Amino acid sequence: MYRTTIGPAQVTVTSPGGTSGGVAYYYVALPTLTAVSPGQGPMAGGTAMTLTGTNLLNATTVRFGATAAAFSVVSATQITATSPPGSTGFAQITVITPGGIGGGVAFQYVALPTLTDLSPDQGPPTGGTTVTLTGTNLGDVTAVRFGTTAAAFTIVSATQITATAPTGSAGTVQVTVTSPGGTSAGLTYTRIALPGI
Repeated sequence: MYRTTIGPAQVTVTSPGGTSGGVAYYYVALPTLTAVSPGQGPMAGGTAMTLTGTNLLNATTVRFGATAAAFSVVSATQITATSPPGSTGFAQITVITPGGIGGGVAFQYVALPTLTDLSPDQGPPTGGTTVTLTGTNLGDVTAVRFGTTAAAFTIVSATQITATAPTGSAGTVQVTVTSPGGTSAGLTYTRIALPGI
């Protein structure tokens, strides 16, 4: 008969000469994962996250798909991990302990956004110009910046965003977009001083 309860059991050997003294064998519960936060990040990896679940105290390995990840056990219900590099899409996260392999949550690898065009690419220092940004992987963008200044924006599609140029000094700034996949390379926007200013 197999034991199904968690904890120690005495292991003995019986022969015609009698029964040996026992040594302890421990039954360990299967680990589970119930949540990951954040649940998405760039394909390059490096996202620090918290995994929540049960029976995690003796974790020996954390994997994203088939790839092992760096991790630290915080408690029986929490692990901190860093996502390894991966391909666009979802990777199942599993944790291995002496009790077995547990999972149940997925991490989404998000592609890096890119910008290929700004129209118009210039405007007054007073701001207010509506600029159409064209590129790729723009559907999850969380910030648009003109230099270091955040701009109001609207996601039109995965390839287009409209943004309102903020005020700033005359000259050029780099326009970038940021998503869970990372921050794009910049395109140049020029603030042209009005005559007489």
